[in-house]
Amino acid sequence: MTSYLVTGGSGYFGALVVARLHADGHHVRVLDLNDADDRPAEVEFVRGDVRDRAVVRDAIDGIDVVLNNVAQVPLAKDPALLRTVNVDGTVNLLRASAAAGVSKVVHTSSSAVFGVPKANPVLPTTVPSPMEAYGHAKLAAEWACLAAARDGLDVSIVRPRTILGHGRLGIFGILFDWIADGRDPIVLGDGTNRYQFVHSDDLAEVCLLAAGSADPDVFNVGTDRFGTMRETLEALCRHAGTDAVVRSLPAGPASIGMALSARLGIAPFAPYHWMMYSKSMWFDLDHLAERLDWSPTWSTDEMFAQSYDWFLANRADTDDAAASHHRRTAKQGVLGAVKRVSGLLPRAR
Repeated sequence: MTSYLVTGGSGYFGALVVARLHADGHHVRVLDLNDADDRPAEVEFVRGDVRDRAVVRDAIDGIDVVLNNVAQVPLAKDPALLRTVNVDGTVNLLRASAAAGVSKVVHTSSSAVFGVPKANPVLPTTVPSPMEAYGHAKLAAEWACLAAARDGLDVSIVRPRTILGHGRLGIFGILFDWIADGRDPIVLGDGTNRYQFVHSDDLAEVCLLAAGSADPDVFNVGTDRFGTMRETLEALCRHAGTDAVVRSLPAGPASIGMALSARLGIAPFAPYHWMMYSKSMWFDLDHLAERLDWSPTWSTDEMFAQSYDWFLANRADTDDAAASHHRRTAKQGVLGAVKRVSGLLPRAR
């Protein structure tokens, strides 16, 4: 039996990984600031901060494989936390893993390390070029992983595209709320930018395959069936069967408005949202088939439909303030007023 430590194991994706490991009969331990209501009783829980060296050292004791999913997300909007949690916490974890003789570390990074890519598809060899604080912090954490690998620790990096799946909320909860109530989702510009997502189940499978692979590596993960942003939202509107239709806003002014409202604290946007929502980005996946014998299960349309259906079935419970950012719907702020007004606006015929 392999012993796993899942940092951030109470968050949306971490809890999913924990559930899979537990179902496969492994010994699992979670390190997180908060416990999750759905943690299996057999799964150990260590309450603590990944920035606390003593806590991390104790949590790693007796562990074979570390899956590092703890992260301060962009919606937190705290530059100090973005650096100390995402970078310093990762460094603590890597040092403790090396000292404890951990056999493998899998670090979950982010596609935000690439900013707005100059060319698509993004390859494993594409040089990262982040454009905002979250991306810079995640890249610095990757550098720490690469340094640890050079020093002999077997650590692999997994970079997911934007994650969807049953129970994935955050800013997607706002999108689902609008469409469920027949309000029109927005694309910036004409919406013809191609945008790749990844289902959380597919991402979990890659992380576990990476955990079983020998030698350090880097894996970029997404679906292989995706289209433009407009096509994605139009398919979701059709699936929902409400009166919602996709509307366009000019990309430049809308991005400025998103940035301004975020800085005023009246809308749940982070810089990556207004930088990327009108841009194209997708990963090449050939290396995943070659190195892990893996291919995606979920298409973009399928994962959006499943995520939306889960939202409808659990809508009354999606505002739990104690849940992690991705396990609750983001507060709409001024978007709530926009939603109400949008229902009064005429549609083009």
